[in-house]
Amino acid sequence: MTSNSGACTRPRSRSRSRGLLASLLALPVLAFAVACGTDGGVRDAGVATVSDEPKASSVTPSSTAAGKGAFYDAQMEYVRCMRGKGGVKEFPDPKLSGYLDWTKIDELGSTYPEVSKGGKNGVCVAEMTTAAQQEPERDTQTEYESMLAHAQCMRDKGVSRFQNPTMSGGNVIPGGDPNPASPSFDHDSPAYKRAVTACKDKLLDGLDGMQ
Repeated sequence: MTSNSGACTRPRSRSRSRGLLASLLALPVLAFAVACGTDGGVRDAGVATVSDEPKASSVTPSSTAAGKGAFYDAQMEYVRCMRGKGGVKEFPDPKLSGYLDWTKIDELGSTYPEVSKGGKNGVCVAEMTTAAQQEPERDTQTEYESMLAHAQCMRDKGVSRFQNPTMSGGNVIPGGDPNPASPSFDHDSPAYKRAVTACKDKLLDGLDGMQ
């Protein structure tokens, strides 16, 4: 995906894309909060403190399977809209999990500024909203552990100030840059991009770009 005070927007292109989607949609699974520090300090690089116990998931395997199918179908409706009246003819298919492929979507950003805005004039926002509402519920602890593993990997690959995620009120607060308003590391540097590539598989589908 940052537990300091004051909300802010991360400067990364993918984070901007995901942030815009989050502002348009009321995502049912996680309430991600991104906060800025005032002194650029770094928290302990070890395991972040969990202030609240995440609630156990009540989703059964059968309901999860059904949910994934509906989620994928809804995402395909959004994809078709984006390729048509949305004006982004190269908009990629969703992954088999139903989540959008943000690596490919971000690559289209320079050619299609509207790629993360629901298409031209937001014509596909309704389809985007419907798809988000079909997103299957996922255990919060699993999401937290995925982002924690990603943060640890980023530090191991040379981004030493990359912060851990935290838990608050049963929600995951992403880690990443300790002070996004005044970035502590260059997201466009070759070293940072190499770390992102090396650690991308640590994040579950749907969490890419959240820290």
